[in-house]
Amino acid sequence: MLSTTPRQGDYIAGQQEANVVLTSLADMVQWAQNYARSRSIWPLGYGLACCAIEMMAAAQAHYDLARFGSEVFRSSPRQADLMIVAGTVCTKMGPRLVRLYEQMPDPKWVLSLGQCATSGGEFYDSYYTVQGVDTLVPVDIYVPGCPPRPEALIEGILKLREKIEKQGLKIKGED
Repeated sequence: MLSTTPRQGDYIAGQQEANVVLTSLADMVQWAQNYARSRSIWPLGYGLACCAIEMMAAAQAHYDLARFGSEVFRSSPRQADLMIVAGTVCTKMGPRLVRLYEQMPDPKWVLSLGQCATSGGEFYDSYYTVQGVDTLVPVDIYVPGCPPRPEALIEGILKLREKIEKQGLKIKGED
C-alpha cells in the first residue's frame, strides 16, 4: 500500500531551507570582529598567591592553554586584554591593580581566579584584605575554588569566549 503522508526529511514544496541565513553587513562585521577577539585572548597574569601556581599549571603542556589562543602570559598591560587576578588582593596591592587595569587597551576583561580574589577567601575578616577584586575593577568571569584547578581556569576562559562573541559592535563617537 502506498502512503501519501510526508515523512520527516521529505521535501515539501515552499518549505525554506534551514541552511540559509540572512544578515546585514554590520552584523557580519560584528560577528567576525567578536569571533577573532574571542579566539585570541592575551592574558596578563596578576598572580598574588597559591592560585597563581594553578594559573601557571594551566599554561603547561599537560593542560595546554595554547589550544585556546592564550598561551603567552603578557608581562605588559599594554599588550594584554584579559587580566587574571589570582590570589589574595591586599589593600597595598589594590591601587597597583587598578593602575594596571587602566593601562590595558580597550576592550579589556577581568577574570577573578579563586576564592580569595572573589571574596577575600579565608582572610575575609582581615583588616588588610580587599573583600573581592570587584570592589576595585569590574569583573567579567568568576572562577571558584581554593585553589581552583587548571581545568576551572580553562572553563572560565571558554565562558569568557562565549561572552565576547555575544558583545555588540561599538563604533567610536556613537553612544
